[in-house]
Amino acid sequence: MSYELIPSKYFLRQLNKLDKETLNLISRKLEMLVVNPFRNKKIVYHGFLLFRIRFTDRRKEKRSVYFVKDNIVKIVCILDRSSDYKDLKDYLKRF
Repeated sequence: MSYELIPSKYFLRQLNKLDKETLNLISRKLEMLVVNPFRNKKIVYHGFLLFRIRFTDRRKEKRSVYFVKDNIVKIVCILDRSSDYKDLKDYLKRF
């Protein structure tokens, strides 16, 4: 089964702020989601079943958060790990 990746508008704006090396890394990790989006760590947050991709950008730990519905992978946002997922609630309200 193949999955379709759909990035949010906010996620696309966040990508513009990342350095080139990090963009390449995220691109490779996102390509793997098409085959198996359940390979990353699960996050249960306010009743949502989410997944996260870990990466580092300019020596800061970050997470890309997404959810899976049917054969669609919706990429929600990029979070700073230092915020400890506090901003995630605001991003999820948009969905």
